[in-house]
Amino acid sequence: MDPLLAMLSKVAPGTVLREALDNVLRAHTGALLVLGDSPEVLAICEGGFRIDVDLTTNNLYELAKMDGAIILTEDSRRILYANTQLVPDSTILSQETGIRHRTAERVARQTGKLVVAISQRRSVITLFAGSIRYALRDSSVTLNKANQALATLEKYKAVFDAALADLSALELENRAELGAVAVVLQRAARIRTILRELYRYTTELGTDGRLVTMQLQELTANFDSELDRLIRDYRQREVPTETVLHDLDVLSSDQLLDPVNVLRILGYTGGRNLVETVVQPRGYRLLAKIARLPSNVVDRLVDHFGSLSEVESASVESLDEVEGIGEVRARAIREGLGRLRERIFFEQRM
Repeated sequence: MDPLLAMLSKVAPGTVLREALDNVLRAHTGALLVLGDSPEVLAICEGGFRIDVDLTTNNLYELAKMDGAIILTEDSRRILYANTQLVPDSTILSQETGIRHRTAERVARQTGKLVVAISQRRSVITLFAGSIRYALRDSSVTLNKANQALATLEKYKAVFDAALADLSALELENRAELGAVAVVLQRAARIRTILRELYRYTTELGTDGRLVTMQLQELTANFDSELDRLIRDYRQREVPTETVLHDLDVLSSDQLLDPVNVLRILGYTGGRNLVETVVQPRGYRLLAKIARLPSNVVDRLVDHFGSLSEVESASVESLDEVEGIGEVRARAIREGLGRLRERIFFEQRM
């Protein structure tokens, strides 16, 4: 999991720790917590006392009234030490000004553990872990941002679906150009950027973001599988799908605008003429749309015929030759492709 998401999930609304932190925040007492009792953490602890009790909102609230830090287990289920003084390496650079936050940053950098600092004066919860610093916002602010991101995602998803439908029609007419493939991948890369932002919001919101999570799941129900099959249809065989996704994610906005950059990620070489090159899809994506056709059978069809057009033009007898097909399934594939063709071209005319 992304380190920031891992941090946010531990203090998200709905967890006992977040409820306890909110109680301390409302009381304006301030607190400093370290999640983890590794040797690195214990080596910088001085004084205090070991209590080793379950974490409850009341326990943490009462212990936060004392000076010093509170040490929790890494899973934040138990409180191990209280009233402990933390003495991190003073040579570690810190951008913080207050003593509590400066200590928190140095402890996080020195130990790699999650450190939570609650400002008594500013009433802000700040998370530190390694070099990461993140100030928690009020749930209403995060929820508003999440809803804005959802609206943006819905628009981009509609554009992505339209580009994918256009590509499907071109594939069935044997007129698919790499430029059309690049357009779909450009839209997909934008969606993945928005999704990363939304995952952070929903993780931070915890139980407060249930409705956002439901809408997000509905909007992206088939997105990952469609994108995976699209990449498998067009990538050069020596380029793994995971590499394509990673390289798409790290393209800058300006780089993503150039379709040649996208096509090079798929393993194609050449200049501007690449976008006009007509290619044959292998057929993973459209064959997966045939009802009751298992993915392993789709793989065998692609391995045997090599392209969607070859599968579509194959006779029942030719399809029957593929391992695991049989005459009944061969006829079902033929009929399924016919229905798929009719539906795609009907939707194109709408």
